[in-house]
Amino acid sequence: MAAFTNQATLSYNGLTAVSNTVTGEILGAVSVAKTAVSQSYSAGGSMTYIISILNTGETALEGLTVTDDLGAYTAKAGELTPLSFVAGSAELFINGVRQDPPAAAEVSPLTFTGLTVPAGGNAVLVYEAEVNRFAPLETGSSITNTATAGTAGGTAVSASAEVPVSEGPELSISKALSPASVTENGSVCYTFVIENTGNAPAGEEEELIFRDVFSPALSGVTAELDGEPLSLAADYTYDEAGGEFATLPGALTVPAAGFVTAEDGSVGVEPGRTTLTITGTLG
Repeated sequence: MAAFTNQATLSYNGLTAVSNTVTGEILGAVSVAKTAVSQSYSAGGSMTYIISILNTGETALEGLTVTDDLGAYTAKAGELTPLSFVAGSAELFINGVRQDPPAAAEVSPLTFTGLTVPAGGNAVLVYEAEVNRFAPLETGSSITNTATAGTAGGTAVSASAEVPVSEGPELSISKALSPASVTENGSVCYTFVIENTGNAPAGEEEELIFRDVFSPALSGVTAELDGEPLSLAADYTYDEAGGEFATLPGALTVPAAGFVTAEDGSVGVEPGRTTLTITGTLG
């Protein structure tokens, strides 16, 4: 939208009278809106974006170019782009009717060219982007990307969408057995490594409970968490007949991940880790 002003003068008998100044506004025939379908993002995830273009003019808008900066931001390492366009993911709808998929002329910044929006009509562009290694992952972080639509020589209009990082633990667990071969009534040790790649610790608030059913069941069970002994009844329960082991709420915690930014601006994840070992005798 552009504003303009106007003032008149009246001359008579060598004198001049000046009118008041009036101000007007030119409303653009084209508007753009951008929406992120995802409510948050995390490392290695993906997000879907929707760009809506409205043409309220009386003539079709031809030769339209739409660009998206994919969340580019300036950091110590220079300009970084935290999102990567997923090739082949773009879809185009004109007045609600699906069209042939548009091809991206460029992928950074993402650029679509040659689009047409009919008079009094609308176009909707939908596409997917992956969260790459330049996305900030610490709590409080976000990705803001801006889409711009315009024609050569015309006025460009822009819209932005901000998506916050997902805050909370993201856990995975692996299991190992030692020894892998054991004689009857022999002793075995199960080792469980729980990793957290999220930006918040996992603890009592998350009601974190570990559970496993050993088959065959173990007898004489002992358990340690990061080398410290756990107490039966206080920290865990074990059914020697059925072989079910379960920690009690609050007994098991996993620290948040650490994030290291390299010289090129990429973000490395150092998972928080907790190790649970359970030892017992077979049979």
